[in-house]
Amino acid sequence: MTASNRHKLSQPIDPPEVPTVEIVSPTRRDEVRAAMAVVASLRDHGVPIRDIVVVVRDLDAYEEPLFRAAIQYELTPVFWTQLRVTRTRPYALIEAVCDVLDEERVDVETLLRPLELCWSLRSTPGRDEQSVSTTCQWPIDPATVSRVMERLPDGTRTIPEWVDVIKSTGDADGRFQRFVEWIDDAPMPEPESVSTLLGDVIEGYAEHGLPETKAGDSPALLETETDARAVVRVRTLVRQLRHKFADRLEEGTVDQSWGDVANLASVIATQRPGRREHSNARALDVLEANDVWALDVPYVVVLGLTADQWPRPPESVLPPEFQEAVLQGDGQSGLLAPQPAWIGGRDRDQFTDALRAAGQCAVVTRYTQTREGNEVQPSPLLGYINTERVGETDRERLISADRRLPPEIRGFVTAETEDCDE
Repeated sequence: MTASNRHKLSQPIDPPEVPTVEIVSPTRRDEVRAAMAVVASLRDHGVPIRDIVVVVRDLDAYEEPLFRAAIQYELTPVFWTQLRVTRTRPYALIEAVCDVLDEERVDVETLLRPLELCWSLRSTPGRDEQSVSTTCQWPIDPATVSRVMERLPDGTRTIPEWVDVIKSTGDADGRFQRFVEWIDDAPMPEPESVSTLLGDVIEGYAEHGLPETKAGDSPALLETETDARAVVRVRTLVRQLRHKFADRLEEGTVDQSWGDVANLASVIATQRPGRREHSNARALDVLEANDVWALDVPYVVVLGLTADQWPRPPESVLPPEFQEAVLQGDGQSGLLAPQPAWIGGRDRDQFTDALRAAGQCAVVTRYTQTREGNEVQPSPLLGYINTERVGETDRERLISADRRLPPEIRGFVTAETEDCDE
């Protein structure tokens, strides 16, 4: 392997077959606004929303500003991400309940963890009026959980012992006592009981916990959307868990324990499903770069082409000097195999996929400074392609009240849509 090939670890990026237009904005907020203005202007020119996609390398930093900018331009964004369900509160609640049920003796933190995650008694038809009144007070607010936790003694106890302790401690509405009695009454983990018990847990959360999330959310309701999606996924997970647990019990690969139920739930939850979380033909699709492969759409807007985001600097225990020496391949270091991640091989491929997805025009955007005013360098990937840059005057006109599509992009709008616009 030559030094040159070691640095590239692949052939140079093939230039896209369609024109590529570059928009440079001062800040990330300006960048996002310009990207959404391009989408809105294309729509004004008669381009169907389904013929446009927005691509980012990683949605974590871009989802909220993209959502706000889309709303500003009266667009409905759909973020096509595979939900990381294990990082959500509904999943954590299921896990916490299994943790309590799995241990013969638990401490107070483990015992009350489900209540911290908005465990709520599910309302069911046929309960008497007093029970219905009590369930309407769920979930227990965090301050109350914290206060009761401080009053309870340290050390581990069995669940029946905790029932007695909490009875003696007393609580005005009896919700803590009702919770520990529910834990004490939990059945052994059979496929049917797993489905019933955990199903009640997630339905109780959907009924009482989800409104709490919405009440404390920002106007954009991003946390509420994630919470609602997580509820749907955990419902599906619980249904799958019943059948998976039955199969594993029959195979003898798991024990009849709530700990193994939790482990199996984790296995199911971390599988990446081959489907999306949303489907809306009238919405703007916003995708992460790893989901663009084989996509074919006329207009692609690619955000975040900065040196610190695309390619993302690799995480490695090896010092940069050593990586550079291996990449150079001089002397004995030529015997060592470099890692493709050191030169952003995956990011490079995803960037190429994003450009190839465009059938009419690709628009790449970046910003030049942080909030603190520090300079942000352009992505080195831009050096592989030829772009036509939008001038500052045209960029400002694009995001102004008299929004106008820059001529560098307007020239590639199909003749049919131009005629419709006129």
